[in-house]
Amino acid sequence: MSAFRQRLGTFALVLPLALFLSVFFIWPLLTVLGQAVSDPVVSQNLPLTTAAISSWDRISAPSDTIHTALVDDLKSIKDDQNLGEVVRRLNSAQPGFRTLMRKTITAVRDGTPPFVLEEVDPRWNDIAFWRAIAEAISPYTDRNLLAAIDLQHDAAGAIVAMPAEESANRAILLRTFAVAAVVTLATCVIGLPYAMLAAASNGWRRQLLLAAVLLPLWTSLLVRTAAWYILLQDKGLINSVLMSLGLVSGPLPLLFNRTGVIIAMTHVLLPFMVLPIYSVLIAIPRNLMPAAASLGARPIRAFLHILLPLTLRGIASGGLLVFMAALGYYITPALIGGPKDQMISSVIAFYATGSANWGMAGALGIVLLAVTIVLYGIYGRLSMKTTRA
Repeated sequence: MSAFRQRLGTFALVLPLALFLSVFFIWPLLTVLGQAVSDPVVSQNLPLTTAAISSWDRISAPSDTIHTALVDDLKSIKDDQNLGEVVRRLNSAQPGFRTLMRKTITAVRDGTPPFVLEEVDPRWNDIAFWRAIAEAISPYTDRNLLAAIDLQHDAAGAIVAMPAEESANRAILLRTFAVAAVVTLATCVIGLPYAMLAAASNGWRRQLLLAAVLLPLWTSLLVRTAAWYILLQDKGLINSVLMSLGLVSGPLPLLFNRTGVIIAMTHVLLPFMVLPIYSVLIAIPRNLMPAAASLGARPIRAFLHILLPLTLRGIASGGLLVFMAALGYYITPALIGGPKDQMISSVIAFYATGSANWGMAGALGIVLLAVTIVLYGIYGRLSMKTTRA
């Protein structure tokens, strides 16, 4: 009985955390995943066509039954918003559907039966338009997930690459990873010496160095990015100092380009690199470096063979934090970068708020989440091997 009460108490302690994770993490994640693979627009608004076209072989010409079912469905749609969603979905699968459906709907609503779709518009003779309807009747699809990495299904159903002019998601994803990697490297180059200096200091000096890292975290990200927008201008503080010292003859292009984005993101994410390294360094005995020097090791050799290997766990933790945070940055590239410097978060925001395409927004979010999980898994494996060693 006492063991049961102990287990019940343990469960009661864990239950609030489990509920919190379920409501604020697992449920939203499943919702996003559902949006990415859900595609019920055509099947819900064209039920007769869905039933009639489900047995079509997608090679021969569609039967008269399919034609009649489509006409009846178009007659029954009274909500223009639902009709617009159907047209938008079909037009994304087959360009030209928007004008074709507009012309057909006008004829169906204003004309008198019987209707011959080929006489309304000769494009109804093209099997590609009927094949697009047949592919859109399924309530679930991998279309968004494939489009997130510039892939699609061809006429035979095989997965092929999209034409270069139709999508650039893969290029933007690679740009996002490249920027995140450069920012991670920059924060490591700056953060490691800074963390070493803070760990080697004592008293008020250490407190001052740590405060310089922590204080920016108490300031809004938008405020810090706006400050860099002012500093990086042609007549900003940085260019003014460089020109007054005679180091440059004219202002350096630091705004609306990749350089400005990396500078601003490095400053914003630097604390996430410094703090993990600092937490590892303060646990390392201070007599290791003097002991190495007493045995004849030069400072650089002692650093490379003693201090750096002991610090790798902090560097890996900080690098993981910085890289994962940099993947989802939106405000800094939007304000500091140019059109060719926007990251995948800007594309997700466009699909979510600009075009109301929640499926594509969810698919891109799933891709980022998958990459983050893989990176975290790699880090976990490396940490386990380091601990065992």
